[in-house]
Amino acid sequence: MAEERTDVLSLTDDEENEDSDFESSLPEFQDSLSKWTNYLHGWQDRFIVLKDGTLSYYKSENDTSYGCRGAVSLSKATVTPHQFDDCRFDVGVNDSVWYLRAKDEEERQKWINAIELHKQAESGYGSENNLRRHGSLMSLTSACSLSTTSTSSFKRGRGLSEKVAEMETFRDILCRQIDTLQGYFDSCASAVSHGAVQELHEDDIGDPDDPHDSSCGSDHQGQIFHSPKGKDLASILQQHGGHAVDFKGEALTFKATTMGIIHTLTHCIELMAQREEAWKKRVEKEVERRKKFEEAYKSASLERGKQKLIIGGPDFEEGPNSQMKEEEFYDAVDAGLDKLDEKYNEMMTEKASTPAHPKIALSPQHPLYTEINQLVDNHLKRMDEKTEGGEDTWQVIAEELDLKVYKRELEVDGVVIDPLKASYVVKGITGHEVCHYFWSIDVRLDWDATLESSVCTDWLAEDTFISHNVIKRVWPASQRDALFWSHVRHVTGKNDEDPDRWIVVNYSTEDTKIPNKYVRVKMNVAMICETIIDPPADGNISRDDIKCKISYTAEVNPGGWAPASVLRAVYKREYPKFLKRFTGYVKDTVKDKPILF
Repeated sequence: MAEERTDVLSLTDDEENEDSDFESSLPEFQDSLSKWTNYLHGWQDRFIVLKDGTLSYYKSENDTSYGCRGAVSLSKATVTPHQFDDCRFDVGVNDSVWYLRAKDEEERQKWINAIELHKQAESGYGSENNLRRHGSLMSLTSACSLSTTSTSSFKRGRGLSEKVAEMETFRDILCRQIDTLQGYFDSCASAVSHGAVQELHEDDIGDPDDPHDSSCGSDHQGQIFHSPKGKDLASILQQHGGHAVDFKGEALTFKATTMGIIHTLTHCIELMAQREEAWKKRVEKEVERRKKFEEAYKSASLERGKQKLIIGGPDFEEGPNSQMKEEEFYDAVDAGLDKLDEKYNEMMTEKASTPAHPKIALSPQHPLYTEINQLVDNHLKRMDEKTEGGEDTWQVIAEELDLKVYKRELEVDGVVIDPLKASYVVKGITGHEVCHYFWSIDVRLDWDATLESSVCTDWLAEDTFISHNVIKRVWPASQRDALFWSHVRHVTGKNDEDPDRWIVVNYSTEDTKIPNKYVRVKMNVAMICETIIDPPADGNISRDDIKCKISYTAEVNPGGWAPASVLRAVYKREYPKFLKRFTGYVKDTVKDKPILF
């Protein structure tokens, strides 16, 4: 009986081992993915680990020993591939959503499949092994709430553990019977082995014809056998009489005990069959519920566009799949630019350290020599082009006294790169002063509030350097940077009638030493200034007698993607503001300084 119970317990252990094998076979994923952090920092590389039904992330693989930065249990999580972005998938638990991006669509699918396996293992709907694991919970120790005598007793809450206890009682009864019989037989065998029965002497043999003489008898063949001497027989009875066994009673007890065991086992089988049937019904109900939830999930996915999205998430990020309306997009950008304007007057930033300033001209053998001279000549020629009339008509987008800003609408691959022209006349400053402060990197952060940093990466000559500007983030637009060479030049007239001019050209370039962490802006910008003097009668020229005629041209490819209407609205707002702000800064800076012609 003990062996049967051991078999039952070992069967349960086998099932549990099988379930643990299933759990250990779940894939463990760990790799670096892009994770949306917030609207300030956007997408950042994070080390993601999928293990034991939990998704956790670390800042990097080297930080795994210091503890994770966040974790979610997948038992109630939803995993949603993005509708447009083939590399992105979202993992959400209630109101908490992790936005993740893989390297490609294939890697994304691997992650989704692995997460689904862990999720199913946690929720108990994974596979046949999962269903068997839940069925194995009906073990000998956990089924005490079930009956073992009948269907009615099954409902009253009696269980298998009670029946197992009954069989243990029966086993104890049988063991005691065996011990009693074995003890009696061992005593008899011990008496015989010690010579208690000896051959009788002749004078001790009784008369076989005397029925009252018990010292002799006959066997079943009528032969006479000798009995022990009286004193030896008395010794045997005295020694072993207390061990006399009621064989008939023991036989009845054994029969009743075995019948009880069989009866109990029958009810155990009945109980397990009832439990199996109950679990089958529960599994069928759960499968049906799961189908309904899957259908509801598909319906909800179709209407996903109508659901409320989390403000600040990547669906409100700049890009062709942005869920924001153009009006909302512009309002957000406009508000961000206003904040930059508020900080302009309070801006106290450290000046960027620059390499040593060389006192030499750019060598003709330099790779950029031809490009720089060609672009300077092109800008000087284009400055005199008509801005009104003709096929390529320039449209006025801003006009205020002596300030006019023109544009032509131009898109390349869906990206707005409208060329702009501006003309502006400012009193009290010279062209040399305007170009000097526009070109000098030492003061750039003092007048340009849109920059987070501006660094000279290399001096090419005394009038040319390479600059790397990081532009402040204006949500929901992505953060951008610009890498360009900047050149300043004094262009004298060929004769007395030609004007004397200063020009600054900023043109995008490449440098492998500068990592491309942001959306890179491409630019071709020129500031051309001419000083106009109205000489006084006394010949003493003051700032009241001079003015600067500024011609500004810009072709900027913002990179990435943003709504065309938003970009054009920003251009219309920012370019006039930039010219007034910059020239205002120059006037305030030089008002107490000698005139720089």
